[in-house]
Formats: sequence, C-alpha cells, structure tokens
Amino acid sequence: MIKLTKELKDKYDALSEKRKCDILDCKDDLKIEGTAYYVSADGDDLNDGKTPESAWKTLERVNGSYLISGDGIFFRRGDLYRGEIYARPGVTYGAYGEGDKPKFYGWDEDLADPLLWNEVDAKHHIWKYTKKILDVGTLVFNKGAAHSRKLIPTYKNLEFVCREDENKIFDMKTEMSEDLDIFWRFDGLLTREEWRGENFPVPCTGNNCYGDLYLRCDGGNPGDIFESIEAIVFRCAFRVGKSSNVRIDNICMKYFCFGVTASGHSVGLHVTNCEIGWIGGNIQHYYGIDPNFPQGRRGTVTRFGNGVEIYGGCEDYTVSNCYVYQVYDAAMTHQVSTGKKVVMKNIRYTDNLIERCVYGIEYFLDQAKGERESLMEDVIMSGNIIRLSGYGWGQQRHNKDTPAHIKSWSYTNTARNYVIKDNVFDQSAYRMLHLVAEKEEFCPMLSDNTYIQHLGGMLGQYGAKETREPDSLIFDEDSDEKIMSVFGDKSAKVYYVEG
Repeated sequence: MIKLTKELKDKYDALSEKRKCDILDCKDDLKIEGTAYYVSADGDDLNDGKTPESAWKTLERVNGSYLISGDGIFFRRGDLYRGEIYARPGVTYGAYGEGDKPKFYGWDEDLADPLLWNEVDAKHHIWKYTKKILDVGTLVFNKGAAHSRKLIPTYKNLEFVCREDENKIFDMKTEMSEDLDIFWRFDGLLTREEWRGENFPVPCTGNNCYGDLYLRCDGGNPGDIFESIEAIVFRCAFRVGKSSNVRIDNICMKYFCFGVTASGHSVGLHVTNCEIGWIGGNIQHYYGIDPNFPQGRRGTVTRFGNGVEIYGGCEDYTVSNCYVYQVYDAAMTHQVSTGKKVVMKNIRYTDNLIERCVYGIEYFLDQAKGERESLMEDVIMSGNIIRLSGYGWGQQRHNKDTPAHIKSWSYTNTARNYVIKDNVFDQSAYRMLHLVAEKEEFCPMLSDNTYIQHLGGMLGQYGAKETREPDSLIFDEDSDEKIMSVFGDKSAKVYYVEG
C-alpha cells in the first residue's frame, strides 16, 4: 500500500479534470436513419423542424410530434430548455451547432427575481415563492455556490409533525433555524389507498402536485441576493418509460428528480457524453416506514432521485462517457424488486466521471416471494472515475451510513459474467464498495482497480449473505491484502490518505 503524496493526488486530480473537460467538449457524431428535426430557442413551433433554419422552439412541440423509429431530435448548443421530454421508441436525442451542450433545467423559471418572493415572517426571515411549485429537493444558488437544507416533517393524523419527535407539531418558523432552509408544503391532495398494510390519509406526491415553497433567507429578498436560484423539482429530463432503443447524447441535464428514467423491460437505452448534475432529494412518498429511517413511523418521508435509472428488466443498457455529480441518490443504476422473472443483461457503465453522489453506481435485484429465475448477466463497470461518494449535498439525508462508490444492497442479486475493472475509486464518506449477494458466485469479479481512501475509513463489504452479512472492513494498513484476498482484486493499486 502506498501513501497518496501530493504528486499522486495531483495526478489523479488532473486525470479527473481531463475526463471532465473531454466530456464537456465532446463533439457531435450521431448517425440516424430517419428524419432529423431541429429545436432552437429562437425557432418557431409552426416550422417543419427539418433544418436548423426552420427549427421548432419548444419541448411541447417535440413531445406532441409524430416521431418514428430512426428519427432524431437535435437541440441547438448553447440554448436552455425547461421541462421534460417524453422519449419515443427508436428516437435519438442529441445536439447540433457550436458551444456548450444544450441545457435542460427542471423548473419553469430561474427564481432569482425579487418579484417572485414575498416576505411572510420578517422576524424569522422567511420568504414565500409567489407561485405554486412541484416538490423541491433543494434550491441551488449561483450555479452550485450554495444550496438549501430541505426540512421534511412526517405527516401523521392530518398534520405535519417533527420527524425526530412525532409528538411535536411541526412549526415552520421554529424549525427553519438555518439560513437557506426550505420547506415545501403540500397536503391539498390526500390518499387513503392501502399500501404495504397501511391504510391512512397522507399527501400524494408526483408531477401533478403543486405546493407552497418557503425559504429562510437572512440576507433579504433572495431574488436580490442571488444571481441564480434553480429548484430541483419532481420532474425527469427524459422519461423513457418502456420505450426501446432510445439514445440520449451530448445533453446537459440539471435540477431534476431524475435525469433519465426507464421502467418495465427497457431495451437499447444508451446515454452517452452527457452532463448530469444536481439531481434528486424529492419526496417519493409519505407511506409506511422509510427503510432509510427505520426509527420513523408511518407517515415518514422517503426521498429519492437518480441520474440515470432503469427500474425493471433491461438489455443493451449503456451509460458511457458522462459527467455526473451532486446526485441524491445514485449517478446511475439498474434496480428492481420483483416477485416475477426479470432479466437484466448486457449492461455497460464505462468511462464516466462521477463526483459527490451518494452512490456512484447502484444496483440491486430483490427477488421476493420465493422467485428465483431473475438474473443479472453480462454486466461490466470499467474505466470509471468515481470520487467523493457521500461528500455531496445528498448527504443531508438522515441515514449517513449508506454512501458507496458501488452499492448493491443486501438482496439476492443473482448474477453471472459480472466484472468491475480498471476503475478509480477515490474516497468515500462511508464504504468504498458494497458488493453483497445471496451466494458468493453471484458477486462480481474485480481486477485492476485503484483504491484511494483515508486511513480509518471504510473499505466496505464483499461476499455472500447466506448465513450472515459479510464483515464490514476498515481501510487500514492491511487494506491491500484485504482487497486481494476478500475482494479478489489481485492487481489493485491501493493508496492511503493520512489525516
């Protein structure tokens, strides 16, 4: 094991910076077989969209258009679009022109306008956004210079109560104790639908639930204080759903609950050369008991959000050469909890730069009700640089002990031909790797990875859980031997950070 000297640190910092610059400067090189349509900020939805000079203008025009497999939608570089895309089967979404990647932002407007805020409590410096808004995971100020802490009370017996003490009524002015705290209030639509054995009214959440946003801002009207304020809202940049053979290339996606999300059995989803940042933290639901906050009771809040996600079966799924950062939860993931057969195969996570996410890459196959035919097959994670997992804004979560560069959760995770190689794992706030399955044969094969971690930090877990959870290993002076003997990475490079 080798000490990470300043020279070595500079080497890996430079490697990461070069990867970022290469991804951000990546040129357009897409080929399509069908019709190309163009979109620009100064276009016109009455145009035919078939040339840059006759481009469409809005995402509504894109979503409302008849597209067939082989077609391509190209957004002009340097332009900003707000809202979601509903991806169509076989359609490519990319960029054209010169300059920065076309930007997709979650909310309808930048909130840095003094006319958008009313002071509702001068004593406690609380301001209210003048419009209704979807659930906000956090507010991001001045392009990431600062962000909010989201207050998430429990909802119980038709009122909000404090998450840590459910006998105490949630009082916004008291609980908003820090500058830039936010609270999103919505209880206008309640459900009594039974779920997981619970049957009680709680607020609905989703992309049709608009509530009130409150912000504590000690410096005055936030629209005067900040040059930009972006809200991470309950939207997805690209809703792929069950659409097959969708490609998304050279797009910048920020301030969404999800960057790209697919479900069902997704075939041929390729996300390449994209920038995806400031994602998630939105309220998934108020139902039941939050598994990430087990001391909570019914009505406690579960938050979520991923950069690129497939929930369900998949094949030919690729996320490559993307820069993904500041995500609550995972930069990229394939996952499912199922009681029926699901196959997840030919999955590639390659050459990505992932920074300050709770999980770099997350995966799990939870086989319920005795189902044992599901399988992950031919999974490769290679050439990725995954840094500072658990050091981003997503670590405002209650459960501080989940971050990992690669996170499996302790499910069945039946797999074969699963390889993790040639990656750089650079410092995690908790585990570096969590690679657990029901049987040892389901665990991945590791080779030629680089490990950088603080002495006394966590190395992680690897192995079968048939009889008990694998040991949680400390990153210490013997970590190179542990990585070789337990993780099986006999060609690893291992560096320790002092202090």
